[in-house]
Amino acid sequence: MTLTDTYTLANGIEIPVIGFGTWQSAEGDEAYHAVTAALKAGYRHIDTAAGYGNEESVGRAIKDSGIPRAEIFVTTKLGSKAHGYQAAKDALNESLTKLGLDYVDLYLVHWPEPLAIRDHWEQANADMWRSLEEEYHAGKIKALGVSNFMPHHLDVLLQTAEIKPVVNQNFLNPSDRQGELVEYNNAHKILNEAYSPLVTGALLEEVAVKEVAEKYNKNIAQVLIRWSLQHKFLPLPKSTHEERIIQNGDVFDFELTSADMEILDGMTGIAGYHKDPSATPW
Repeated sequence: MTLTDTYTLANGIEIPVIGFGTWQSAEGDEAYHAVTAALKAGYRHIDTAAGYGNEESVGRAIKDSGIPRAEIFVTTKLGSKAHGYQAAKDALNESLTKLGLDYVDLYLVHWPEPLAIRDHWEQANADMWRSLEEEYHAGKIKALGVSNFMPHHLDVLLQTAEIKPVVNQNFLNPSDRQGELVEYNNAHKILNEAYSPLVTGALLEEVAVKEVAEKYNKNIAQVLIRWSLQHKFLPLPKSTHEERIIQNGDVFDFELTSADMEILDGMTGIAGYHKDPSATPW
């Protein structure tokens, strides 16, 4: 397995097994140089979002790389204030303009219950999804998915969806494995993408985690990415430092034993849990 190896989504689209995340990479030089370094290091899957505010720099780095567009898998996300029918179309087109692209490989709905639609999220999401299905048929989106959706959000969406989501991107790491959600996604042929796979905080100070990393002569970040891959997740590590970007992609020359996987699986709650999408202030 390498950075260019892929999972096959339920609609037949191939998606590289590791994505490069750009959350908190500031618009301008920081995001541009981070994506440039990632592409140079061999990443071919770039994840951004309207809400990150860096789509223009991400798109510029992709263009300037000289790598053929067809060889780079690009994900962006619908903003939390664009859950209506026309608003979703406008948001997609704005993202495409900023990225300088004719299509995105994967378009995710970033949040299931943003504050603006919390009292009518079911209908708002149905209208939004119908709009995105039209853009999918028009060729502007190659695959549709969601982010931060819990099973009950997906249950409602699937009642009216013609095109089923093929990805659900969530907070997934040893501190919060979200077992029920992962099982639901698997049962519905929805790929589990893992944001914050390198969860910071107490987990990085756990002696047992450090010992696992030392055993393989790897750093903790590499072990956490490997853990994610062995759970059949698609991790999205992020960094703005070239050395770390390279290291985060160097995870294919070792495999964690079942005993070491169990050690990491036992870290539940050490570094916190995902946010309740029904209670956030945005």
